[in-house]
Amino acid sequence: MITVRKSNDRGQVDLGWLKARHSFSFGHYYDPRHMGFRALRVINEDRVAPSTGFDTHPHRDMEIITYIYRGEILHKDSMGHEGVVRAGEVQRMSAGRGVLHSEHNPSSSDPLQLLQIWIQPDETGLTPEYEQMTLSREERRNRWQCVVSPEGKAGSMKIHQDASLYAALLDPDTRLTYSLSPGRYGWLQVVQGELEINGTPLAAGDGAALADESLLALNAQSSTEMILFDLA
Repeated sequence: MITVRKSNDRGQVDLGWLKARHSFSFGHYYDPRHMGFRALRVINEDRVAPSTGFDTHPHRDMEIITYIYRGEILHKDSMGHEGVVRAGEVQRMSAGRGVLHSEHNPSSSDPLQLLQIWIQPDETGLTPEYEQMTLSREERRNRWQCVVSPEGKAGSMKIHQDASLYAALLDPDTRLTYSLSPGRYGWLQVVQGELEINGTPLAAGDGAALADESLLALNAQSSTEMILFDLA
């Protein structure tokens, strides 16, 4: 079964400096029909204006993944990490028993676009952790690159949940498949472009919850960037 979450049906926030779309309930946006999917709790598409951002704030007991696809972000946290994460890079932070961090767009002219992803951990009170990685265009081109996984396989970042995240860049008229094991669920999020998944059309910003779909067949109608969650 494929349940589509259309881009324009998501929650919307416009604070001037921040324009955001929420796939699931978040902050002041609440919809009891969309509280998350399996361990996946948040997919926010954020557009952050130049020289603005999120000031220092706390998190705890959450796996936080930031997928940047335009611009760059300046990250600082209470673990002592400070640096710039650019488009094509991903950061992973396990908030664990508590962490403070800030995220800003350091450019005075260029916008920042990202997906902020939260996954519920399988254990609370963990020691906070931070990682970041660069996604290779060649490793993602017309194939899956593993970004996070519970065991840190294939050079991916490790998270504390039975969940894996894959990224891919598809050329137009290209087909890519993925097999979900019995009892597994998926969520596909289209970052940019257009595709069909098992015959169901999706456009930029659309998401799809996948249940009882053993083989996923994706066909790109244009140059397409997407991420896929494999969830327990």
